Amino acid sequence: MKKRYLTLPLLLIFVLVLSACGNGKFKADTDWKIEPFEYTNQHNEKVSLDSLKGKPWLGMFIFTNCTTVCPPMTMNMTDIQKSFQDKGLEDYKIVGFSVDPEVDKPKVLNKYLNSYPVPDSSKWEFLTGYSQDEIADFALKSFKTLVKDNPADGQVIHGTSFFLVDQNGVVVKNYSGAKDVPFDTIAVDMETLIEDGK
Repeated sequence: MKKRYLTLPLLLIFVLVLSACGNGKFKADTDWKIEPFEYTNQHNEKVSLDSLKGKPWLGMFIFTNCTTVCPPMTMNMTDIQKSFQDKGLEDYKIVGFSVDPEVDKPKVLNKYLNSYPVPDSSKWEFLTGYSQDEIADFALKSFKTLVKDNPADGQVIHGTSFFLVDQNGVVVKNYSGAKDVPFDTIAVDMETLIEDGK
């Protein structure tokens, strides 16, 4: 009889441990706090770090005259949004920072976004309204990624990562954004982050 009573608490502990392991809590890979900002989106509206807080978002650095990595990155982001829709996710944003702000005015960014089969453009914020030096400094300090103007060919050197930012404005993961994009992983991570924030 004693043996049976001893087994019951052990079984209960085992069940509790298993449920704790499987509760889907988000595991961050990074802890990079984003510096406060207020920029202008493709609709000529102000968007700030504070206005984005409360929802997780996926960020990237691109520019509209890019002839190499930006088109596939933007297409990959539209595919990621499709996977978000397949999962029924709603509480998120997609944020693109232009690394060529002199060219990428709001109208230019809006036209660029409309040239892609974006499932829901209301979730996208394409940002500009700063100097080249400002965005280079911001990218390095907040996202640990390089942005460097290359006047020789009119292009801008920049990283190709996608960055997952939590509800508090902290970069918690980054992924390949141009090649070998982990679409399923990104969708699961976003779903978990949204669930954990409820």
